[in-house]
Amino acid sequence: MKEGFIPSGSANIHYEIHGEENSEVLVLIHGNSGNLHYFDEQINYFKKDYKILALDSRGHGESTFGKGNLSLTVMADDLYNIIMSFGFYPFNLLGFSDGASIAMYFALKHCPLIKKLILYGGNINPWGVKLSFQLPVFISYQINRFASYLNPQMANLNREYLGLMVNEPYIPEEDLKKITADTLVIVGSKDLIRKSHTKKIFENLPNAKMTVIQGGDHFCSKKMPEKFNPEVEKFLKTP
Repeated sequence: MKEGFIPSGSANIHYEIHGEENSEVLVLIHGNSGNLHYFDEQINYFKKDYKILALDSRGHGESTFGKGNLSLTVMADDLYNIIMSFGFYPFNLLGFSDGASIAMYFALKHCPLIKKLILYGGNINPWGVKLSFQLPVFISYQINRFASYLNPQMANLNREYLGLMVNEPYIPEEDLKKITADTLVIVGSKDLIRKSHTKKIFENLPNAKMTVIQGGDHFCSKKMPEKFNPEVEKFLKTP
């Protein structure tokens, strides 16, 4: 395993590389408030056949915030800078939750660099998330805006993470038609993403298939890797 930091704009992005040096590249992008270790089950499974590049997104894990507020579009730019630094293209890209949104933003600008795209538990606007989850997030976000007077450091950190879910992403449905890479849309049957929203993403992608992990929630790749990993592997190995 190799790890380090790569500068991207005003931030330093932490990465780990696993697997065989000359293998096909699989890049992993985690979700909101997480880090690259969310994908430990996938790293251990896929490193036998792929070179794995796992990242801590800007402001997450060991990566620094840099200047300004956190933004999914800026994180997509970070991904581009890192890919260019390593020369790891074309590559396979798996994004989870906010990571799926980052992957879509990246694909809209740099689709020729992607060999295959996996969008896991993603959404294209904040209301793609079930109200039972999104409403408490919105309330917490508003509370944290005022809590900065009491504990500025912690409140600001929480506000940044919650703000990503309240204010982003905003990807028009018609823009998805520009993502021409072979794509797997994968989601748990009990996911916090609305089923109709996932279907909308799938139907607007020109070269997509959809897989539902039965019994799985938003975190099924971590809780049910025995179901999740083979579905991803089958997609990656399909010509």
